[in-house]
Amino acid sequence: MNFDLTDEQKAIQGLARDFAQNEVKPRAEVMDREEAFPYDLVAKMAELGFMGLPFPEEFGGAGADTVSYALAVMEIARADASTAITMAAHVSLGASPFYRFGTQEQKERYLVPLAQGKQLWGFGLTEPNAGSDAGNCQTKAVLRDGTWIVNGTKAFITNSGTDISGGTTITAVTGTRPDGKPEISNLIVPQATPGFTRSKKYKKMGWRASDTRELAFVDARVPEANLLGKRGEGYSQFLQILDGGRISVAALSVGLAMGAYDEALAYAKERHAFGRPISKFQAIAFKLVDMLCEIEHAKLMTLRAAWEKDAGREFEQTASLAKLYAAEVSHRVVNEALQIHGGYGFMDEYPISRMYRDQKINEIGEGTNEVQRLVLARMMGL
Repeated sequence: MNFDLTDEQKAIQGLARDFAQNEVKPRAEVMDREEAFPYDLVAKMAELGFMGLPFPEEFGGAGADTVSYALAVMEIARADASTAITMAAHVSLGASPFYRFGTQEQKERYLVPLAQGKQLWGFGLTEPNAGSDAGNCQTKAVLRDGTWIVNGTKAFITNSGTDISGGTTITAVTGTRPDGKPEISNLIVPQATPGFTRSKKYKKMGWRASDTRELAFVDARVPEANLLGKRGEGYSQFLQILDGGRISVAALSVGLAMGAYDEALAYAKERHAFGRPISKFQAIAFKLVDMLCEIEHAKLMTLRAAWEKDAGREFEQTASLAKLYAAEVSHRVVNEALQIHGGYGFMDEYPISRMYRDQKINEIGEGTNEVQRLVLARMMGL
């Protein structure tokens, strides 16, 4: 077994770390407080190639592997989860469906500007009454004279309403299957589509500098050619998309835990009590050791899932395991990091307060912890 990173992977990791620590971290607190979407940081990530990291150069990407992508997400999340989820959701949910299922024309029209970072794109799966029960899609699309007429609502959609958002790919019921179940397909809905509206940004507990909105479709008219992939295969397509997305959320969780550990370690060395740094007390030192152990475990799980994906192996189970464990590790590590800060951790002046709020969604998005356990149990034949 070889755990060494390649020179290219090390270079991308180092580039992401320098960008995150020098340009993202100093602004994270202000962006969170003002709920300000970081357009200039997104532009810089595009310039560095992060917005199209795992896509081939022929489609505007950087041609890197999934391991490199996961490492970059970790480093950016280490500085700020809002910036990291903007990148991660764009790559894994916004652009990946075009790469995996799009026609050559769709890739050239949509994937290229996304991989270049000129536009952002959303993925509309979740609905007000269809979260964990994603197959309970209520949005409907009827094909009339070469046009899809779309009606419905999508909820909690990332990157769907910024000034540079190009549109959203949505799941919709497009008919009835032979077995009587709903036929679900994926449709490409550009931002300027008549009948497609976006609400104001949600007021969120965490990820406050990212863009998340509810979308509404009232007789929205979409050309028949905007079908992504084959009609009726939308359900299986979004399951495949979520498999890759779980690597993204696992990497984001690891990065957030790394950032919390950084803050706790630095604080423990600086904070004095009873005449010495609190890091010298066994109770604090043991907490930091346990935090590092869990982070390293979650990191290895995440990189293994990324490596399996790059190798063309089945990675679904590994990705689910990584996402579940990393999300729970981020919860435990951030909680302990705040505990080490004591009363100061409860104050917004310290980054750990923001990290504590940002962490919780890792246990919900891309399949809740409970759904992850259900998915894994099924994989195990239980």
